[in-house]
Amino acid sequence: MIIYQASKAGFLNDILSNDIENIVHEEMIAYGNKRVGLSELASWRNSLQFMSNVLHDSEIPPDCNVAIEYHIPQTSKRLDFIITGLNKDKIDHAILIELKQWSTAELTNKDSIIKTHFQGRLTETTHPCYQAWSYSALLNGFNETVYEEKIQLRPCAYLHNYTDDGVITNPFYGEYIEKAPMFLKPDAHKLREFIKQFVKFGDSTNILYRIDHGRIKPSKSLADSLAAMLTGKDEFILIDDQKIVYETAMLAAQSSESSKNVLIVEGGPGTGKSVVAVNLLVKLTEKGLLAQYVTKNAAPRSVYESKLTGTLKKTVISNLFKGSGAYIDTPENTFDALIVDEAHRLNAKSGMFKNLGENQIKELIQASKFSVFFVDEDQKVTLLDIGEKQEIVRWAESMGAKVHQMELSSQFRCNGSDGYLAWLDHTLQIRETANTLLDQKEYDFRVLKSPVELRNLIVEKNKHRNKSRMVAGYCWDWVSQKNPEAFDICMPEFDFAMRWNLTTDGSLWIMSPDSVSEIGCIHTCQGLEVDYIGVIVGDDLIVRNGQVITNPAKRSKNDSSVKGYKSRLKSDPEKTMAEMDKIIKNTYRTLMTRGMKGCYVYCVDEETGEYLKDNLKIDNDPLNHQNFK
Repeated sequence: MIIYQASKAGFLNDILSNDIENIVHEEMIAYGNKRVGLSELASWRNSLQFMSNVLHDSEIPPDCNVAIEYHIPQTSKRLDFIITGLNKDKIDHAILIELKQWSTAELTNKDSIIKTHFQGRLTETTHPCYQAWSYSALLNGFNETVYEEKIQLRPCAYLHNYTDDGVITNPFYGEYIEKAPMFLKPDAHKLREFIKQFVKFGDSTNILYRIDHGRIKPSKSLADSLAAMLTGKDEFILIDDQKIVYETAMLAAQSSESSKNVLIVEGGPGTGKSVVAVNLLVKLTEKGLLAQYVTKNAAPRSVYESKLTGTLKKTVISNLFKGSGAYIDTPENTFDALIVDEAHRLNAKSGMFKNLGENQIKELIQASKFSVFFVDEDQKVTLLDIGEKQEIVRWAESMGAKVHQMELSSQFRCNGSDGYLAWLDHTLQIRETANTLLDQKEYDFRVLKSPVELRNLIVEKNKHRNKSRMVAGYCWDWVSQKNPEAFDICMPEFDFAMRWNLTTDGSLWIMSPDSVSEIGCIHTCQGLEVDYIGVIVGDDLIVRNGQVITNPAKRSKNDSSVKGYKSRLKSDPEKTMAEMDKIIKNTYRTLMTRGMKGCYVYCVDEETGEYLKDNLKIDNDPLNHQNFK
């Protein structure tokens, strides 16, 4: 999605209006985006005037096209400025320009990371050239038109207020400056020549339109790319906060000989926690450090191990991926690094009967010189989950570890929509946000009239890549466990009957070719992703008069998530019901954020379905869903 686009001539004319920042802002609001602050308005006003100065050259064709604030598909990232046209050989080119108003910066010892003043304090961020190059790599990976039609992308960075001080151009950043040239305060002429090198003729082939309307190419699946990563290929380009977290973790892991280090990384669904985690596993192993990837959930481990079968020996695989209960008797500092994904799912006790060990958080920190915990407290979905940030801090400090805390915010799931996640939190009444209505142009979310309609839509979507699945709240007993011929989720009024997934594929359900005919639950999809997710909302979450009401009594007796809540009710009913309310809401939040490109919902309770519909900006134009194939 492009917020602003015009020909070069049109852009220069808008600059002459002395109102370019408000023109861009109005376009942003028209597209359903939130209003921006005064600082961003000022940045548009200043930086776009500098770009106007650069483009004032008769050799840059007036009919080349300009785009401002291009939203990279399936991320929350925007490209500042794009110029499109043809070079002397009539080859399509797009020049991607990252604009910065910086005037000072400080060197770091982390790859591609630099410090600059932001919002009144010195902040670590990615070097502008790395940022421009990584955005280019993302665009190449996400936009099928760019890739298949061989549109040439030329990233660069323009720091129009920055006078070279030897920091921003330090050879430490040379690799990325080479990939995406940098232009500083005195370099307007050089940037102009760079543009003219690749844009000789106007955008006669509608490059900008083709990029903006290009079919969204599915992003790489972490599991599918794991084998290549473990053999040394860079499958995922880390951008912005992902890169900062990764480099911070690498440095801490390599400097933990003298003192124990613990890094806590908070991040919501789709912020790249697992991508960063597996990249760390790959690189630390490559450097000869003893590292393991740890999750409480069996499903992600099973999927990754399955993908690696045939690539690595089984003994190697089993030594890379471990459950969180594997460190009860591990001697202190046995490992150089333990990478704990989905750390919010950690339990106090281990073993089948939850009676072994003292505390999984303590055991993990004790077993390794460096441990990193990836946490999203809004994905705690059982009464046994103890992985809260403050609990990790408490144990780390008790063992004399140095604690670092960071956050991942860049969004890569749900079509890169921060707005969808905020809307979902508001709609499920997890927290109040400003996102009271969801624009379906932003994320393909639909409320279906029947479970049959939901199933048919998921089956149709699944034909493209076998990456669409159905899940449900655990409100139906698992009768097919003992009788494989029986159906679990039955709605006779719709002539609808399906089984839970846990009969044959176990934790590998989400990748089994035939599992689209089964229904998954929170235990087999948390930590994983698909293109489209279909969610059946059971009677454990209903809406009455606009109020979201949860009822743990509607959960199946087979669901271990709520086991023990009735006995807790007797001793502390108020606290227990508050915990159960959070668990049920978190469960549906997690289920409804498994879809990279779309989420379709059927609610057993009719009023609940109507409530969700009332919170949508209804879009009846099917063409608006054409890019979500």
